[in-house]
Amino acid sequence: MNGPANAPANDSVNGSLNGSVNVPFRGERDGEAELTWGQRLMWRAVHLMGDSQSYLNCPWVLPVYGRRDLAAVLAALRALLERHESLRTTFTGTPDGPVQRVAREGELRVELVEAGPERGLRVAERLGVEMSATAFAHDEELPLRCAVVLKDGRPFALALSFSHLAVDYQALALLTAEWKALLKGEALAPAGWQPADQAALEREESWQAHSGRSVEYWRSILQEVPLEVFDHEPGEPEDPRFIEVGMESVALAAAATVLAGRWTVSTTSVLLAACATVLAVVSGRPRAVMQLVHSNRRDARTRTMVGTVGQDALFVLDLPATDFTAVCRAAHSTALGAYRNACYDPFAMQAMREEIGRRRGREPDLDAFFNDRRGIGTWPSLPNFAPGEDLSVLAGKTRTYVTNAWPGVRFKVFFTVGTAAGTGQLSLIIDTAYLPRETARTMLLAIETLLLRSLTEDVPLTEVPHLCSPPLTDAGRGHA
Repeated sequence: MNGPANAPANDSVNGSLNGSVNVPFRGERDGEAELTWGQRLMWRAVHLMGDSQSYLNCPWVLPVYGRRDLAAVLAALRALLERHESLRTTFTGTPDGPVQRVAREGELRVELVEAGPERGLRVAERLGVEMSATAFAHDEELPLRCAVVLKDGRPFALALSFSHLAVDYQALALLTAEWKALLKGEALAPAGWQPADQAALEREESWQAHSGRSVEYWRSILQEVPLEVFDHEPGEPEDPRFIEVGMESVALAAAATVLAGRWTVSTTSVLLAACATVLAVVSGRPRAVMQLVHSNRRDARTRTMVGTVGQDALFVLDLPATDFTAVCRAAHSTALGAYRNACYDPFAMQAMREEIGRRRGREPDLDAFFNDRRGIGTWPSLPNFAPGEDLSVLAGKTRTYVTNAWPGVRFKVFFTVGTAAGTGQLSLIIDTAYLPRETARTMLLAIETLLLRSLTEDVPLTEVPHLCSPPLTDAGRGHA
């Protein structure tokens, strides 16, 4: 029996549409299974987001390495589809709960787009974003859309959009590595562990016990955290209400790299500490409460699984009364404890949260998030800089901009570290009823300034409010 064919891709592409081809696939098995815990988290998020669920789509680009013809490129794509069951899976609700259904065989429609005079990678990036603007019909559509970008008739790159029900950003990194190997003609080891295998594992007693411990950890915190992210009432929102303000800063990445080495922590911990500090200051509290998007791939079987494994960790940081160095060390230690308790059944977690809500009058508002999408925690293409070099001069090249907007999302504050290899990408999704656009921009630049100052001094926390107050207007920092 044939599996589902992919729905038509978004036709509002920039470039010359040269038609499409269907890529047939035939995997080793099919079947139906419960959702994994990671999929359950995404399933709930998809339904909570409603019209804005396209936020959960993942645009991605796979360059075509070497002079490969279209047949070779499509053969490599077919190999990925056949290796990884998550790429040929649909998701649907049933009276007994949501399930995943793996198709053994089917077809993927692939658009062919001639880039023309534009740079091929730029066209591919734009196509990925455009294809991601439409929500997936998860019960009938394969969880990826694809277009081959051509330059003078030769394949140049694959533009892709994935559903977050099928992949997380670590899975995308795995697919990228396999894609390179396939184009080189290398033989790959069997894919092995699949989401259906993971779903069966999570029903075992040891995993259920781990889930129970994590739920109790969250319960102990939710019984006493503030009910709101912000104490102040919402104001008149801007139009659009929910926007993402982005920053590209080589200075941010360079400073985080130096500080991480100095303090023997990860660059993720440095960035998390800075974001939590600025959030606490802007909210007028000595404590930051955030959910951390965690990869959850400590188990060896999941490290090579293409699927969505990540779950949210509950992070609570009481700011020390001293300086930012102390904050970083406290954030690193606290985050490790949060990550240990980020492996749980989301349905059991939600039942507990509803119980807390009945006890406290309503559930605590946890709509503040931090997500580091980098798979490796570094910036491999960061420009070289000499030890002791004055990195503050790099701030003159920092650029801020508004990158996305939605009719409604379930966030008040969402920090994201982007995947760019050669610059620090940090963005902030905000609900403008609570944080105006210019405040979001100020917060991003305050994070950059806090890290740069920490290179040469122990920044007292009493100084941080001055970084977050009036909008920064340094003419050297691009503002779009």
